[in-house]
Amino acid sequence: MERCQNLFADIPERIDHELTSEVLRSRFVRIERIVSRGQASPPEFWYDQAEHEYVVVLAGKASLKIEGQSELIFGPGDSLYLSPHTRHRVEWTDPQQDTIWLAVFWED
Repeated sequence: MERCQNLFADIPERIDHELTSEVLRSRFVRIERIVSRGQASPPEFWYDQAEHEYVVVLAGKASLKIEGQSELIFGPGDSLYLSPHTRHRVEWTDPQQDTIWLAVFWED
């Protein structure tokens, strides 16, 4: 049965940690909604995943850093493709509003 989802719904008024919820999963793809409010990657931590990732900011503001590159500032509608093992981290997210990400993951 098909069901309508609102990616801006069911966000608690107070969040102490980043919220990740699975929107869709199949054998080939996983889609997640991520909600950040002031969260960032821990110091010296880098994501280094085996999957492809396409991420888009739907609301809010954030900064990503790809190892060896300049900081990237994201706002609504900004997106990025990350190939497998592209080391990256979240430098900051806006502490005054929700930053809502949509992340799509897949393998070859």
